[in-house]
Amino acid sequence: MPFFAFPGAACGATAGAFRPGPRACRIAARVLLGLLLVLVIGLGGCRKDRDELQERSAEELYGKAKEALDNTSWETCILTYKALQTRYPFGRYAEQSMLDISYCYFRRGEREQALSTLDRFIRTYPAHPSVDYAYYLKGLVNYEENIGFLERLMPTRVRDRDQSSAEDAFADFAELIRRFPDSRYVPDARQRMVFLRNNLAAYELIVAQYYLRREANIAAANRARYALETYPNTPHTPEALVVLHKAYSELELPLLADDAMAVLALNYPDHYYVQGRKKPRSWADRLWPFD
Repeated sequence: MPFFAFPGAACGATAGAFRPGPRACRIAARVLLGLLLVLVIGLGGCRKDRDELQERSAEELYGKAKEALDNTSWETCILTYKALQTRYPFGRYAEQSMLDISYCYFRRGEREQALSTLDRFIRTYPAHPSVDYAYYLKGLVNYEENIGFLERLMPTRVRDRDQSSAEDAFADFAELIRRFPDSRYVPDARQRMVFLRNNLAAYELIVAQYYLRREANIAAANRARYALETYPNTPHTPEALVVLHKAYSELELPLLADDAMAVLALNYPDHYYVQGRKKPRSWADRLWPFD
C-alpha cells in the first residue's frame, strides 16, 4: 500500500498489510460522512434555489434578476435571467432579459457570450425599441476588450497589439450611427470612434515604421499609404508622410518622395522632419524603449 494512502482504504486492508486501529477508522469514517453531508447540503441548496426560481412568475423573476443586476451580483443575475428565458421564452420580460443578461455577461468578462446574445437579440427583435442599445452595447463590449489596464496606464504604447476588437467596435458604432442617427447613444459612440480611429491609425503607423527599420521599404510605403487613405487627418498623419518620404527615397522614387515631403511641408510646416531636426522623444518612449 502506498505510504500516503486515503485513511479509509486501510480499514479494509487484507491480512498481513498495515492495518490502522479502530480509532483511525472511526476518524476516517467521520471525515467521509462530513464530506458527504456537505455535498448533499450543497446539492440540496442548489436544487432548492432552482426550484424556487421555477415557481416564480415572469414578473417576479425579472424583478429578482434586475435587483441582482443593480447590485452587481452578476452570477445571480445571469442565473435568474436564464431561468426567466427558460420558463417564459416569449413576452416583454423575455425580450428585455436578453439585453440585460448581455450586460451581465459583459460585466462578468464573458465577451463571447455577451456578443452572441446581442447578435441573437438583433436577429430576433430587429424592430425592438431598444435595438439601438444592442448595437451600442456590442460596440462597448469590443471597445473594452481593446482597452485594458495597460492601455489606460500608457495609452500610447499598447497600439501595437492586435486591433481586431477595435475594428469590430468601430464597425458596431458606425452601424449604430447609420441605423439610428437620433439615438441617445450616438454622441458617446462618436467620441469612442474618434479614439478608436486614432488608435487604428497609430497601429498602422507602428507597423509601417517596423517595416521601415527592417528595410522592407515597399511594405512600409504600402502600410503608411493605407493609414493615410483609411484614417486621414489623425494626429499620426504627419508621421505617416515621413515614412512615405523615407521609404520612397530608399526605393529611388524621387517624384513620390518629393510629393510626400511637399504635402508634409504644406500642412505641417513646423514639423521636426521639415525643419531638419531629430524626432523629439516623449515620456512614454523613455519609459518603453522597445521596438
